[in-house]
Amino acid sequence: MHNCFLLLGSNQGNRVENLSRAMHVIRNKIGKIHRVSAIYETEAWGFESKQHFYNMVISTETELGATEALRKILEIETALGRQRKNNGGYTSRLIDIDILFFNDEIIDDPQLQIPHPRLHQRMFTLMPLMEVSPKKIHPVFGKPISELINQCTDKLMVKKIGDITKE
Repeated sequence: MHNCFLLLGSNQGNRVENLSRAMHVIRNKIGKIHRVSAIYETEAWGFESKQHFYNMVISTETELGATEALRKILEIETALGRQRKNNGGYTSRLIDIDILFFNDEIIDDPQLQIPHPRLHQRMFTLMPLMEVSPKKIHPVFGKPISELINQCTDKLMVKKIGDITKE
């Protein structure tokens, strides 16, 4: 079995429902969910948006390999209404699911980079990740999440708003 950390995000439609639906499908297609962070309201990172994101991190256990997990995640995003743009830029979206960590593996393929290459630059990723796995060591930097938070220069708003089960 593999341990996979996922970042879920949404800034369109019913954001809580989008996250909840994604978790339901992840349970069915990826594997058991072990830990779930609170939902964090966050400003858009890398583009302008009037609607804030809701983000959260989950820890899953899966029998899938990393590449197969990515394939399933892309299928889940599409099934839940995600429409990708061909220009590759950041845009608003119904659902976004990123693999942050897969075990302690380092993967650098054109289609898949693990750990997520920008997780250490994004407070909206680090804060819920700290909640789910405070002692997790970044396999590239050799630093715990708490240290990455202290070194992160991202000043965008990240506000904990509550648990998904209470929303």
